[in-house]
Amino acid sequence: MDFALKGDILYSKSLNKVSENARSYLVCVDGKCEGVFKKLPSKYKGIKVYDYSGNLIIPGLVDMHLHAPQYMFIGLHMDLELIDWLNTYTFPTEARYKDIRFAKKAYDIFVNDLIHSPTTRFSMFATIHNDATLYLVDKLDKIGFKGYVGKINMDRNSPKYLIEKTEKSIKDTIKYIESVKKYKNIKPIITPRFIPSCSDTLMRKLSDIVKTYDLPVQSHLSENRAEIEWVKELMPSVKCYEEAYDRFDMLGSVTSTIMAHYVWPDEKGIELMKKRNVWVAHCPSSNRNLSSGIAPVGRFLREKIKVGLATDVAGGSYLSMFRAMEDAITTSKIRKCLYDPEYYNVTIEQALYLATISGGEFFGKVGSFEKGYEFDAVVIDEKSIPTVLMKELTVLERFERFVYRAKNKVKAKFIAGKKVI
Repeated sequence: MDFALKGDILYSKSLNKVSENARSYLVCVDGKCEGVFKKLPSKYKGIKVYDYSGNLIIPGLVDMHLHAPQYMFIGLHMDLELIDWLNTYTFPTEARYKDIRFAKKAYDIFVNDLIHSPTTRFSMFATIHNDATLYLVDKLDKIGFKGYVGKINMDRNSPKYLIEKTEKSIKDTIKYIESVKKYKNIKPIITPRFIPSCSDTLMRKLSDIVKTYDLPVQSHLSENRAEIEWVKELMPSVKCYEEAYDRFDMLGSVTSTIMAHYVWPDEKGIELMKKRNVWVAHCPSSNRNLSSGIAPVGRFLREKIKVGLATDVAGGSYLSMFRAMEDAITTSKIRKCLYDPEYYNVTIEQALYLATISGGEFFGKVGSFEKGYEFDAVVIDEKSIPTVLMKELTVLERFERFVYRAKNKVKAKFIAGKKVI
């Protein structure tokens, strides 16, 4: 169905420039954007108009990295650093998804909350369990979400109850990929948890799967200093952590790749990331909560490294991409203030860009309202912010205020032209 949205429309034109369109129309034809118009063109006369006058309309937000099974314990054990947090709480919880009854209850809660959030696209980690992961995929696909869900691979340096035998890990991965082929909206993505939990044999076999099925890759990179030292011990022949993935052709040389965190980049690795066109999923909440550090996003932007924003549930303590935007801004100021005076802080314009068109590029023409982009849009209800103002705010100022003050729920959401709520 072709239709238009009427309201106050905001979207990114570039890293530092936004398009503000008060009292305008956003037109959707065949699931694609036709553009933003001050008056509805005559050729669209008669199409359905959703009137959201007085409300903000922005592109759907893109969450580049989150762990769906961890949603059940958001906000717990945030006093631990990464490795201890994984071993004492994360792994035991993920192991429970072997029980499909538990998995269904947990994923029902997660997906219900995700529906009402501003997120429209995502790259998501599940667990090692095929049945539970396929249940998650089925729910997400039926709703109309678009994105990637990965069955995790891990065959070493993990609790016995989560370690896979290498050959079984590969067989289950292929079985998962074949099972997901029938879905229209959700696609598989190869997901080695991180280098410490994956043997060289497993990585080589996963690399073969990437090439056979032409699939993207997601994993973790340089999140924590202890993790980086661990990788050096496990793979002494590599010159940097980035190379540990690249030697298996899983750093963008043959496929699109997302690496989450990248808090402590290696100088040689920076050049490799640029050369391979790897996306960095910036996870400001998780990096803070697990004492990992503050990723140098300003440098990544200067170096033309691709960056998207992420909640990283449950290292990140929320599902809200609005809060991820806020944290991207505030943590960048802390980095500049404390130890990097040459670093420029992230602005609201840049935060919107990272959460929409920058991360959206991983999924195709996603994250903008320019003609030809897939029609992902969310409508924001500002009535949740009671206030008396000295002056009328611009569309961008209203959005900035909402980012800092509002809750996660949105008034309406459209994904590829389908009205989800």
